Amino acid sequence: MLSKKCKYALKALIALAKRDKSKPEMRISELSEQEKIPKKFLETILAELRNNGIVNSKLGKTGGYFLFKKPETIYFSDVIRIMDGPIALLPCASLNYYNTCDDCEDEQTCGLRKVMLEERIASLSILSNTSIAKAIKKEQRLIKSKRNIVTNKFKKQK
Repeated sequence: MLSKKCKYALKALIALAKRDKSKPEMRISELSEQEKIPKKFLETILAELRNNGIVNSKLGKTGGYFLFKKPETIYFSDVIRIMDGPIALLPCASLNYYNTCDDCEDEQTCGLRKVMLEERIASLSILSNTSIAKAIKKEQRLIKSKRNIVTNKFKKQK
């Protein structure tokens, strides 16, 4: 399960990516209010994203946070690893954080490890192919689809 920190990081990145390109900076207070993220928590999250080269900030009256990378190059898998660490559910199935399990007799024949490797591969396939830009496009399609359903329902009622 994603931590709140990671979920909020993804929500903040999506909000920053949706910003009008003429005013890409967003103040923490504005972002906090818009996305319903506690301000102090958001400050910590944005600092961590800045330290990892995902966002940057501009000081001053017109300053705020903005995406340092293009939304098409910010992948869910990268954000999850920055915020939560390994994607795999067990250390012995992790790609970047591998470690042996203390209670495992034979890693090569462990059925639990095999299932967790399959899970990691499937999850990683989705998460490393889903960028912030792709998530926004999915959201826009869902909104459009919902509007069509509501419109069609309204037409049928007439």
